[in-house]
Order: sequence, then structure tokens, then C-alpha cells
Amino acid sequence: MNEILDSFNNDPYRLIAILQSVQEEYRYLPEPVLSYIATNLGLPRARVFGVATFYAHFSLQPKGKYVVRICDGTACHVNRSQSLLDLMDERFKLNDNKPTTDDMLFTLEKVSCLGACGLAPVVVINDRVYGQVNVDKLGAVLDEILEDEERRR
Repeated sequence: MNEILDSFNNDPYRLIAILQSVQEEYRYLPEPVLSYIATNLGLPRARVFGVATFYAHFSLQPKGKYVVRICDGTACHVNRSQSLLDLMDERFKLNDNKPTTDDMLFTLEKVSCLGACGLAPVVVINDRVYGQVNVDKLGAVLDEILEDEERRR
């Protein structure tokens, strides 16, 4: 944690960038770490927590190794993105009420728009974009991820 703060010279004006770096490291923003950041930057805890909860990009909940973002905006929805959400629920029991698998491998996020309407329906897994996704294509990508994880064990 100190390395992240040092890399931004403990500058409270760089709070958003610091939080982004922390989230990259932990895959979410743990509350004790937010308190530590506030103390070290000389900021009120409420300000740090306010920034962390204001921006949708930040999460106070742990996320899986693979964050699966499925667009359900208008273009994606009319191109059957709901079937992709249903697949995630069928295979991993992931939905709005339970977004992360117990093994912390997958987190499902339904998003309003990913800005790639011409590729609808769109799925982003971590930083990789998949366009014109159907159930079979998403299933194959998930199978590949699971196979890779199995090989690493």
C-alpha cells in the first residue's frame, strides 16, 4: 500500500488515481485500506469513502479473477443479451443478488452500455472485448477460461 501512495507522492489531489491503483492491486477497495489512505493523505474518511462510492468503476465488494461485463443497453438487449445473462445464471448461479462465484473466479456485472453498439451484444471479460456474442460463443470463452485455470492448478 505504501508503494502505491509513494508512487503518487502522497498527493491528496491524486485520490482517484490512487484508488484506481489500489483497486487494480486488490480487485476492490477494502474498507481498512480506504481508512489507511485517508489517514496517510490527511483527508477525512468521509471524503475518501465518498469518492469510492460515487464512481461506479469502484467497488467495495471483492470481485472475481474474471469480471464478466455483459452489456444490456438497447442495442445489446434487442440482440439477445438477456440470453447471455441467463447463461451466467445457469452455469454459475450468478445474478444481481449473487454477482461473484464462491471460488472468486467470476464476477458478473450487467452494464447499461459499453459504447460498442455496433458489436451488439457485447461482453467484456477483464480488458478483452467480445463482439456479436451469442450463448455458444460466450460458453466457449468461459470453457476456455476454466480449462486454463485447471491447467494452472
